[in-house]
Amino acid sequence: MRSVNTAKLLILIAAGLSFLFSIYLWFAVDKDQGVFVGLWVPSILSFGALLTGGRGPRHE
Repeated sequence: MRSVNTAKLLILIAAGLSFLFSIYLWFAVDKDQGVFVGLWVPSILSFGALLTGGRGPRHE
């Protein structure tokens, strides 16, 4: 149970960092690169849902 929560947290951090990096690229480097990296966010979240079985938090 604890490992699933840790995995979810790491996946959310990865998606958030990807989002922030895409914003940086959009404004500071190149808009096309920002869009490309921005597309990673839903991919990371989809992978996380697949990895964790799509289970939400459990309340016991």
